[in-house]
Amino acid sequence: MQNKIVFKIAASLAVQALLFAPTYAQSMNVDVTKSSLRWEAGKVVGDPHYGSIQLTEGVLEMNDNAIASGSFTIDMTSMTNEDLGAMGGGKLIGHLNSDDFFSTSSHPQAQLVLLSSTPFVKGKATVQGELTIKGHSESIEFEVVRKKSAFDATLSVDRAKFDVRYGSPSFFNDLGDKAIKDVFTLAVHLEIQ
Repeated sequence: MQNKIVFKIAASLAVQALLFAPTYAQSMNVDVTKSSLRWEAGKVVGDPHYGSIQLTEGVLEMNDNAIASGSFTIDMTSMTNEDLGAMGGGKLIGHLNSDDFFSTSSHPQAQLVLLSSTPFVKGKATVQGELTIKGHSESIEFEVVRKKSAFDATLSVDRAKFDVRYGSPSFFNDLGDKAIKDVFTLAVHLEIQ
């Protein structure tokens, strides 16, 4: 009888220790050489354009199977185009770098800061963060898929919120087939070192 009481007390203490044990955040650096960012954007009518852009640094902090925080720097001057030839692609990238779009000479970097996430369930979590482009910061939410040491996400970004106005139906009427979609996507693949 006494052994049963001792066992119950020990089991109860073990459960409490697990429930109330301190949790420790794990900070992880992103391997920018193995990670990638792919952009896709286009006119309201016609096929989209696409290419890549470089991540220059990134840190991710995990806590209790959730993303506690993160910070990523994107080199806006590194945009490339992959669907047009050298001449057409060069012209497009030149226009994207100009003040009509991302003003990369005065805003060479964009920032993505992760603020929190839901716990990962079956490898998926919803992340809340803040994206800064051209000095404008906006809240953003997206789903992240985790596979071992890799994280994948697709961000839908409304450029109108970042004062990227050229050809935007949010700012100009009667653009017709020259209108450019406000929303572009960033497909993010992160590899942890």
